[in-house]
Amino acid sequence: MIEGFTAESLPFMAKIISSSSLGEETYFPPSLHHLPPRTSHEDCIQEVHILLFPILQDLFSKTKISPQQVDILILNCSGFCSTPSLTSIIVNRFAMRDNVRTFNLSGMGCGAGVISIDVARTLLSLNRGSHAVIVSTEIVSTGWYAGKDPRKLLLNLVFRSGGAAVLLTNKRAGDPKYKLLHLVRTQRAFDDTCYRSAFREEDSEGITGFSIERNLLHVAGELLRSHLMVMGRVVLPFRERVKYVMMVALRRWSEEKGSGPVVPEFRTAVKHYCMPASGRVVIREIGRGMGLGEKEVEAALVTFRRFGNQSSAAMWYQLAYLEGKQRIRKGEKVWQLGMGSGPKCNSVVWERLKVARGEEAHKGPWDDCLHRY
Repeated sequence: MIEGFTAESLPFMAKIISSSSLGEETYFPPSLHHLPPRTSHEDCIQEVHILLFPILQDLFSKTKISPQQVDILILNCSGFCSTPSLTSIIVNRFAMRDNVRTFNLSGMGCGAGVISIDVARTLLSLNRGSHAVIVSTEIVSTGWYAGKDPRKLLLNLVFRSGGAAVLLTNKRAGDPKYKLLHLVRTQRAFDDTCYRSAFREEDSEGITGFSIERNLLHVAGELLRSHLMVMGRVVLPFRERVKYVMMVALRRWSEEKGSGPVVPEFRTAVKHYCMPASGRVVIREIGRGMGLGEKEVEAALVTFRRFGNQSSAAMWYQLAYLEGKQRIRKGEKVWQLGMGSGPKCNSVVWERLKVARGEEAHKGPWDDCLHRY
């Protein structure tokens, strides 16, 4: 019933969906419930209103700050860039101050959430006593692909609606939940092969879509390895860094082959992990590359099953899951990892400063279904 799909593409899509581990309760915006799906600018704006207004209202309610107290507003949405900008839509809706500083990040993929944190960190360091709000989302209406190229159909199958809003501040007053410890960014856009591994372009019939090449997992693996080398120097205790260097040296001297790369023991430094919710296979491969076990990748697997791939917002849904399960204790560290087109790999590490009260821990996207996971 949807024009563009063929007898060849339908079995392909059915195979991907059935093997992806996606659940039955993920969300599409109203525009994609039509046959055929509607992807007009008006539909995308409607999706913006449906997603962003409630989560910002929820943020202001929970943090007890008003929209007029926001000094910095940063939004990242990779595929949809409106005029006026998405931040302008928010400023207009909540009647924010005339001197609020707004920033709109687009085209930066699933790793843009950490980039937004980096922008906020820089701006807060230059402006004392300020509030910064970060909004991470993806407007999936504009990314719908109605063609035949299987490389471009993948986004239709695993990406779903979702969004998150976060408040960062450098004010001494208040009762913050986390403290930012480390932020590391790595990219390989200088390499042509890596650069073309995930690309938005037109197909042979002129239909625009986002291509995911066969070498994407290999590119992601190489990018992750180089990123983890930097993260090891940043987060690992001295003893583990020395141990890792010795293991690498022994591996080279013994010339062992086929035994896989040496992975630092990150669990000695960080206890909780939020990673790209890009699918079961990708999540498990990233976990294996970081030397993590089933418990550490659980939040990503469950988030993908319940909500699908929500791009840069997924790492906040995973943090909400860990909080809802009351697993993060005071003083423990949380590592949020984002990987996106470019390609780029970005990490942020937080330290828990306080433990949420029981009634507070269960409010969020998991409120109605946490008991099932």
